[in-house]
Amino acid sequence: MKTAFAALAAIAVLATPALAQDVSGAVKARKGQFNILALNLGVLGGMARGTVDYDAAAAQAAADSIVHVTKLDQSNLWPAGSDQMSIDGSRALPVIWEKTDDVMAKWAALGEAAVKMAEVAGTGKDALGPNLGAIGGACKACHDTYRAPE
Repeated sequence: MKTAFAALAAIAVLATPALAQDVSGAVKARKGQFNILALNLGVLGGMARGTVDYDAAAAQAAADSIVHVTKLDQSNLWPAGSDQMSIDGSRALPVIWEKTDDVMAKWAALGEAAVKMAEVAGTGKDALGPNLGAIGGACKACHDTYRAPE
């Protein structure tokens, strides 16, 4: 009995850093996907504002990248204990884990807005603005409720 308890205690102690690492890795991956979104939205936004010359191929590539990110499986990116109250470096509010279905519905809405952008991004600069507004609205809908301010 003592041997079994000691073995279980050793496993628990050894597993703790691995679990913390998994949460850290999930947060890093989650931030990575948002960085990719921001980079590509910046490309499209610059073209829409006219601060960057419109380039149909670059606009299409940026829009396609956004679509690809929104198709990533989110299930491993939001483990319990990866909220801003539990670890440093996260702006995710704990309410995310109480309303996961709503968060995933908002993620799906972002994906739908991204698909609409990808359908028109290569057709001309004038198509970018309205579609960026839709993507921005989808982002805001989630951020207002589920992300802590900086």
